[in-house]
Formats: sequence, structure tokens, C-alpha cells
Amino acid sequence: MSDEHRDDGLAAGLPEIVRLARTRTPARILVGRAGAAYRTKTQLELRAAHAAARDAVRAEIALTLALDKAFVDEWSLFEVDTQARSKEEFLMRPDFGRHLNATAREEIAKRCCRDIDLQVAIGDGLSVPAVASQAPSLLPLLADGAKARNWKFGQPFMIRHCRVGVMNEIGEILNPQVVVLLIGERPGLATAESLSAYMGYRPRAAHTDAERNLISNIHGRGVSAESAATRIIELAAQMMAVGRSGCGVREQQRSLK
Repeated sequence: MSDEHRDDGLAAGLPEIVRLARTRTPARILVGRAGAAYRTKTQLELRAAHAAARDAVRAEIALTLALDKAFVDEWSLFEVDTQARSKEEFLMRPDFGRHLNATAREEIAKRCCRDIDLQVAIGDGLSVPAVASQAPSLLPLLADGAKARNWKFGQPFMIRHCRVGVMNEIGEILNPQVVVLLIGERPGLATAESLSAYMGYRPRAAHTDAERNLISNIHGRGVSAESAATRIIELAAQMMAVGRSGCGVREQQRSLK
């Protein structure tokens, strides 16, 4: 982010090293003050960011509202629920969000193929705007990456009131080699549109975070959809090669930009 896009009246008088620091982060550093407080412009920006974060957490997801109908139709997306019956229950009882309800289990078993190579699911998590902003770009790239490696790509679907642990039940139901869960991250004051990709090799009921890998900060000012897709596909290939995921598999990045 350049100082031209952060024009708050300070840039012209700042030392070069301070201006360089400001271009490397969206964090509100060296933004000036009025007495002991932030200036009015910074205060208003913080209040707007906080409101966006609260809205992202509280929003309810629906396929044709979060995603374009043409995109839903193209990918034959369908929606299932966890055991959390409302957003309030989802927030108060994280354990409910880690388990599919009975109808969801039946629907997934009926509409998805077993024993494929790469199964992608999309979960609302803690940010519906993250799903709406990032999933339409990322899902096609993952399908193309799987096709390039001659992998079987599973029927994707969306999970409402979703927590990361639901991956284990997807693994139990469908037995894919690798499950990828694209899920909205907890929003902060820099963005409310950040997506995470949690990955696991043949997830099972007893698996914990130690058996999972994560690529996070997928958004416009973070990891791009193109970079995320490349990293997800390469990490999935590593998992398939060694037959495991989690702490024993370290992502081999060619370069960091």
C-alpha cells in the first residue's frame, strides 16, 4: 500500500525510512495523533473496520446471496449444515460447528463421490464476506490444478455454521486423499475478507490440528488466489507422496513475495 493511498497529511514530511515502513504494512503505524489520541480520520477508519469485522462474524451465509447464481450453477454447489442450528449457537458452541447434522451426512454421501484425490469444501467460518470475495476465484484454479496432475476432483459443496474440525467427518464419509476446507478467517481491523485453506490427508475422527496444514491470509492485500491455488496443489502433492499431513509435512515454497 503506497503513501498515495494513505494520504493523511503526514507523508510529505516523513523521513524516508518511515515512509518505507508504512508501504510494507496495512497496519495503522506512525499515523499521527491529536494529543494522546488518534486523529479523527484514523478513529473513523478504526470504527468502520470494527463494524465490518462484526458484520462479517454475524452474517448468515446462503449460496445465491454469498455467491453468484451462475457460479453456483456452474459448479453444482449445494449447501449443508452442521449441528449448530443458528449463528448464535455456532458462536457459543464451537463443538457443534465441528460436526455435520444427519441430513448433511446423507446429502454429502449421496451427491459426492468417494475415494477421489482432492475434495474441496467451502465453510462460512467467521467471515461470510471472505467466502464471497475469495471462493469464486480460488475454486476454479484448484480444479484446474487438479486436472493438470490428473487427479480426481470431488464435487465441492458449502457448509453453513462451519468449524475446521468438520474436515474429519468429510474424510470419514468420502475417504478422499486430501480434503481442502476453504473457510472464512476471524476478521481483524485490516480486512474482514480473509480466507484460510485448511488441508488434511485422509482426515479421520481422531485427528487434531497436529494433522492439518494451513495456508492463510488469502485476500486482495495478502496471498493472491493464484498463489494460494499453486501452494495448495503443491502441498497436496506432498501429502499424497508421503501419506500424511500436519506437523510432519512442511510446505516447500520456491519463493516468498
